[in-house]
Formats: sequence, C-alpha cells, structure tokens
Amino acid sequence: MTDTILAVIRERGPAWDPKVPMHRQKMWEEHAAFMNALVADGVVVLGGPLGEGERVLLAMRAEDDRDVHRRLAGDPWSKRSLLITASIDAWTILLDGRETPRPAAG
Repeated sequence: MTDTILAVIRERGPAWDPKVPMHRQKMWEEHAAFMNALVADGVVVLGGPLGEGERVLLAMRAEDDRDVHRRLAGDPWSKRSLLITASIDAWTILLDGRETPRPAAG
C-alpha cells in the first residue's frame, strides 16, 4: 500500500536575517508552535531544514497545492515573509523505514 503526500520546499524569504540563527529569528516561538500544531493535527508528517538550512522540506498530508498554501498562510513566518513556499510536488511513499528498528551500533 502506498501513501501519497505532498513534498513542500520552503525557502528563506526577504525578511530572513542571515546573521541570525534559525532559533533566534523573529517570531521563532510562534512559528514553532504553529508547526507543532500541524504535526499534532497529522498535517505535517516530517519536516526540517535541508543542508545548511536555507531550505526546508515538509512532507504534508493535503488535498492539493491550494490546501498547502491555505494551511501555511497561518504560519507567522509566512505572514512576515521569513519563509516562502518554493515548490509543492506529489510524493508517493514506496519505502518507509521509520518504524523499522535500527541495528545496534557495533
């Protein structure tokens, strides 16, 4: 059985201060609370920064692109242009090892 979700890439927007770490950007606590609520609601399955953190990948359960934009519009970082949505693509998950126990380090 496959689970189709949307892969959402968000990038730093024009209001992002490159001199300040992510956790010290304006409205960090409000953004984190908003994103945690999306996880609790089952909307965001996985999410986090890619590489050096200039982009973020979100795996989201959503009906379509409009649903993603609607849901992310409430993010304080969206409202203040700290993050912008760069792309949204359907992603069919065929392999998922998150529930598989990892072998012991040896």
